[in-house]
Amino acid sequence: MTTYAIGDLQGCHAEFVELLEALDFDPRRDRLWLAGDLVNRGPGSLDCLREVEALGDAALTVLGNHDLHLLAVARGGARLNRKDTLDAILAAPDRERLLDWLQARPLTVRETLAGRDTLMTHAGLLPRWSLAWAEALGVEVEAVLSGERGGAFLERMYGNAPALWRDDLDGIDRLRAIVNVFTRMRFIDAEGRLDFAAKEGLDSAPAGYAPWFRFPRDDDARLIFGHWAALQGETPGSRVDAQALDTGCVWGGSLTALDLESGERISVPSHRRRAC
Repeated sequence: MTTYAIGDLQGCHAEFVELLEALDFDPRRDRLWLAGDLVNRGPGSLDCLREVEALGDAALTVLGNHDLHLLAVARGGARLNRKDTLDAILAAPDRERLLDWLQARPLTVRETLAGRDTLMTHAGLLPRWSLAWAEALGVEVEAVLSGERGGAFLERMYGNAPALWRDDLDGIDRLRAIVNVFTRMRFIDAEGRLDFAAKEGLDSAPAGYAPWFRFPRDDDARLIFGHWAALQGETPGSRVDAQALDTGCVWGGSLTALDLESGERISVPSHRRRAC
């Protein structure tokens, strides 16, 4: 059995199928970890949802910001953005089943693999959060999303405040802060305050801020994340074992899988690059 972690699909269904073929992936034998953002911006968002959902227990995926945006549009009253490619999902006859499945996905996945305590989130992990604390915080949001308050939370999920985590946060501020760390974080300051404006490469860091993975941790955990296509799968200057997997397939880059036992990376090029 091999466990592979794959970066953001973002509707790149054809490349996803090619990558599974390149891995010789067999759901009866192997497993997938998917780092979130299954949907949006690419042409095959509906097919990506159906493909991953059909894999059942062979695939573990965390929620990304684009996945949450789909849920907010469908169930929280949010509006589609101009660049969204979610119409096919919203009009699909199996829409509600797929949305129910997506809404039940976690914010973290954690296992010991190849002797390493390994945690996957979409965007990363605050340096001061232990893996156990991160899991517990994720469960808080997951319980709300899967319960009667799920729609109400999706209506109020968006926002940049509070940007600095405090353990005594409560209510919507607490839930929003957790979601923002797990699905939107890139640059933080020494206190752990998030910046939400800078979204490009490392040279776009605001004064006093650095990538979250350049701050040390008290453990030697392996952290798997996607979200940050501008990194091109690299984490230079990292002070932790952070494995970046979003290699920008939807932007003409590639779709990448990491063998979580051997550390080998396998990629297939974006069809958009081939068409250029």
